[in-house]
Amino acid sequence: MFTRITVETNVAAPIDQVWRAYTTPADIMKWNAASDDWHTTKATVDLREGGVFSSRMEAKDGSMGFDFAGTYTKIVEHKRIEYAFGERNAEVEFVPGPKGILVRVVFDGESTHSVEQQQGGWQAILDNFARYVEAKQTKS
Repeated sequence: MFTRITVETNVAAPIDQVWRAYTTPADIMKWNAASDDWHTTKATVDLREGGVFSSRMEAKDGSMGFDFAGTYTKIVEHKRIEYAFGERNAEVEFVPGPKGILVRVVFDGESTHSVEQQQGGWQAILDNFARYVEAKQTKS
């Protein structure tokens, strides 16, 4: 049995910009890292139910890396993305609010790292996402 872990952030931007940044490979490569010493070197997205996605995440010093990949199981445009990765599942909700879009990710934890470590890592990535989208919006 997996522990369900929730992370969330608010993004002060319109839903179309938030959705696009979350689902476009060129954007994913710019925000998908938990810390400054990691980066995403390649991302692919086939945004449809049954479509697959993959992000290659690597330490900038080249010491390690891994592929985060899975299959989309449900897509409700501008509202919800569900996917399976390995034996685990995750749901991403996009909820309009007074200060922009609340992005909530609920995922199945794994047993290698503590809940706190997993929550911290996923939260850091989501916070990067919010900063990226908001900075991009001020430029456009």
